Amino acid sequence: MTEIQQVSSAHAYPFNPPERLDLDPRYAELREREPLTRIRMPFGEEAWLATRYADIRIVLGDPRFSRAAAAERDEPRSTPQRLPTGILSMDPPEHTRIRTLVAKAFTARRVERLRPRTRQIADELIDAMVETGPPVDLVERFATPLPIRVICELLGVPVADEDKFHRWSEAIVSTTSLPPETIQEYLDNLNGYMAGLVQQRREEPTDDLLGAMVRARDEDQDRLTEDEMVRLAAGLLAAGHETTVTQIPNFVYTLLRHPDELARLRADPTLLPGAVEELLRHVPLGAASGFARYALEDVELGGVLVRAGEPVIVELGSANRDDRVFTDPDRLDVSRGHNPHMGFGHGVHHCLGAQLARMELQVAIGSLLTRLPELRLAVPEAELVWKSGMLVRGLKHMPVTW
Repeated sequence: MTEIQQVSSAHAYPFNPPERLDLDPRYAELREREPLTRIRMPFGEEAWLATRYADIRIVLGDPRFSRAAAAERDEPRSTPQRLPTGILSMDPPEHTRIRTLVAKAFTARRVERLRPRTRQIADELIDAMVETGPPVDLVERFATPLPIRVICELLGVPVADEDKFHRWSEAIVSTTSLPPETIQEYLDNLNGYMAGLVQQRREEPTDDLLGAMVRARDEDQDRLTEDEMVRLAAGLLAAGHETTVTQIPNFVYTLLRHPDELARLRADPTLLPGAVEELLRHVPLGAASGFARYALEDVELGGVLVRAGEPVIVELGSANRDDRVFTDPDRLDVSRGHNPHMGFGHGVHHCLGAQLARMELQVAIGSLLTRLPELRLAVPEAELVWKSGMLVRGLKHMPVTW
């Protein structure tokens, strides 16, 4: 075993409120001198924070670290209340049992079949923007309805209800933007709404994903309990659009801040898939990390001995800027080649909807660049309003013109 390093006293975490999409410079400092450091979040017990790519892969991929163990502990968190995290709170084999049921709906082949319909939705939204005329709010008129309508069609949820469940979905990404009683109300509303759709599927079976989940539940009740099915469906509906709603304007904003890279992408649309991967690496979506993994035994990590029972939190944005893995990591390069980013996490909890999000982001950015080649901000950058009190960082509104 290598020599165990001494670690400073716990840092207050998150380091600072999110401003734009800038990653706090302390992450780079910690990667160099203290890759595993002690932190204290607003609530819960102290934890270790991992900042290097290699260490984060271990925490997320090694069975010696457990998510399920958090249920018995005062988990470090940004919220006063413990929020239900569904499948994200489970370890195998329970996690595998539930994830396997829906994973086939998000395969690359099935997602690709949704691409033409997604492009059609994007074109319809841009048509409506053009008809209205600039300036328009890209968040409201394009970034929000696009992934909502796609996940609605995949699951079989009425798109007419999008305003309701999009509002309720804020509960899964809120830290302080909503009071605790409202978060619980919204979660109850979301679960109640999905329970109603489940009952409809029993009365009138369908071929969508929700219908398939109901059939699997009713034909083999050992695979999924009724409560698990409802909560899983609600989680898919909420998580299946919430982060993509945020990332579409984040990606557009980032490209506008890098006009040379934007010009390269406009001149060569074949760069688009790789550009989306680079944006997933470059843009730090999380305002603060969470979802601690607990060591089940003593583990040496980053030159530090993590004792059994101690929680570790990983910072994916820091991993994606680690110069041990990425050349010139702070530079946005839309033609970057090998790009093993962790924008979708790693290990058993790797984002279930990663392929769907990739496709939606490719279509969204590609459609905007093709249809609105002169797209630009309609207000000075200093006037943009950013989200606060949420797990994700992004724009509340994005007025654009063309």
